[in-house]
Amino acid sequence: MPSKQEILELLRSSGARASETLRALDAGQLEAGVYEGGWNRIQLVAHIASIEWTYPRLIGMAEAAGDSGSNGGSTGGDPRGGMDAYNERQVEQRAGHTLQQLIEEFERNRATTIEAVEAADDELLAESIRSGGGIEGTVAEVFQDVAIDHVLGHLVDLTGPPEGQGTP
Repeated sequence: MPSKQEILELLRSSGARASETLRALDAGQLEAGVYEGGWNRIQLVAHIASIEWTYPRLIGMAEAAGDSGSNGGSTGGDPRGGMDAYNERQVEQRAGHTLQQLIEEFERNRATTIEAVEAADDELLAESIRSGGGIEGTVAEVFQDVAIDHVLGHLVDLTGPPEGQGTP
């Protein structure tokens, strides 16, 4: 399980990398398709921005499990219509947003995510949860999977693998 400090460092570094990558996108290429289901670059950026607000809720789920006396395993429940439908709704809500607006939303929400982790007790990060997307593990492990690895994976979707590396 990653430590609180490791999660914070990874949130900061992946957030900085995401901001840098998003700012470097070619505005003329934003309509190019890059993702399964037909999303183009700007829609994938909207997805990255839209999911970031949900991550502090992972801590809330662990707190609720502790308050109820359960032994972990709390769940965010499945989103209405499933995860794909939820993601589509979130992207649609951001239709017409500029790249700059989406980057600013991501950065605001990443700062909120970092603040939430900073305020969380180490013991809370060791609580077991299941995210709304079905990811299970300790809060710290789920954070690493969804708030760090998931976002970094989408950067590869936007730009391709780093030079010298094949696709994952």
